Amino acid sequence: MTITPILLCGGSGTRLWPLSRKSYPKQFAQLVGDTTLFQASAARLSGQGYGAPVVVTNSDFRFIVTEQLAEAGIDPGAILIEPEGRNTAPAVLAAALYLQAQDPDAVMLISPSDHVVPDAQAFRAAVEAGLAEARSGQLVTFGITPTHPETGYGYLELEHSPDGSPAPLTRFVEKPDAETAAKLVASGRHLWNAGIFLFRADAIVKAYRDHAPDLMAPVEQAVKEAKPDLGFLRLAPEPWGRADNISIDYAVMERADNLSVVPYSAGWSDLGGWDAVWRESGQDARGVALSGPATAIDCDNTLLRSEDDGLQVVGIGLNNIVAVAMSDAVLVADASRAQDVKLAVTALKERAAKQAEAFPKDHRPWGWFESLVIGERFQVKRIVVHPGAALSLQSHHHRSEHWIVVQGTAKVTVDETVKLVGENESVYIPLGAVHRMENPGKLPMVLIEVQTGPYLGEDDIVRYEDVYARD
Repeated sequence: MTITPILLCGGSGTRLWPLSRKSYPKQFAQLVGDTTLFQASAARLSGQGYGAPVVVTNSDFRFIVTEQLAEAGIDPGAILIEPEGRNTAPAVLAAALYLQAQDPDAVMLISPSDHVVPDAQAFRAAVEAGLAEARSGQLVTFGITPTHPETGYGYLELEHSPDGSPAPLTRFVEKPDAETAAKLVASGRHLWNAGIFLFRADAIVKAYRDHAPDLMAPVEQAVKEAKPDLGFLRLAPEPWGRADNISIDYAVMERADNLSVVPYSAGWSDLGGWDAVWRESGQDARGVALSGPATAIDCDNTLLRSEDDGLQVVGIGLNNIVAVAMSDAVLVADASRAQDVKLAVTALKERAAKQAEAFPKDHRPWGWFESLVIGERFQVKRIVVHPGAALSLQSHHHRSEHWIVVQGTAKVTVDETVKLVGENESVYIPLGAVHRMENPGKLPMVLIEVQTGPYLGEDDIVRYEDVYARD
């Protein structure tokens, strides 16, 4: 029986700020290893016994999802677009209803897309261990053997110490304080709640009908009225907005009486803070982990990361410190306060600082851009266009632009003129001209854009044609 992975791909991007932000949360970042967390999750749940993944995400991330899956060589199944985030209970139900309509006996594996699981083979073995339970109608969850008292996770309580086989769940335990967490770990009967589930689609739909009936009507209607859009499936916004904003644990799992737990002890982290990233990173003999152009001098138990190749980070005499530098923001924190990084996001939002939620690279379906210099009446950007991609045919009311190609060749439209612009060549886009740039080549095309005018906002765009069907 094929297992269909359901990858949950939302996130608020607060706990790993500044690398993770609302516009580009942590699953899309290369935090540990050579791929992003999202790509690693998709790869882990692929191969023999697994079907094409179903992804539940939002409109802002839909092209990032397809781009990263393509880079990983994974062909997705359906990509369900949530009109707005409503937590995990509506998301899982929507995926279950969609899958049940395709195959009433479908088995689905619910997985967040931002976890680190170093041993993919061991994880697939754990899934296999729970498959018989799931086929029989049980709702299977996976519990992680604790390695330390953790206050950032919920816990699963078993009647007896786990022996590696599926066992009945006694109760869920909310995120504890430090003293309680130590007692839970010492008991030997508690596992971390990973938020990973395995069940038949019909079994979980029945559980929703029994335990969360208020969710059924709006989510069923949202799926029934969903509309295809460029290979995505957009859930209907009006009924979706009526669904409760609630997690699957609260809505269903804590009320169900047919839950089984599969213990898992081969390594796992949800990277819920920079302290977790430090633990999962390669450390030297003094506990120092470096990433990017970073240098540690006489430091201990410290994480130093530079996410900008041109920005050197140097630590001297540091102990138990996290320092993360990006082109537009720097975080320096005591590692013991890693769970408080979200306070920085709140403080920046109160000051209306764009760094609170906006990523320095603005990802679009055709590529990405970043602002290099911003002045009172000018802005300089670096723009990268994927091979074969094209920006929309557009014009601006308030700005003119100069484009200088520095890598590759651009196909440029300006009103009625279409021409190729090569490296070290430029073109001028007058105010109000209808224009477009395309990359006809097989490698990324890079250009520098200089904007001048009284208003340089991204909303000063009038679109006439767009292959990505944006407004």
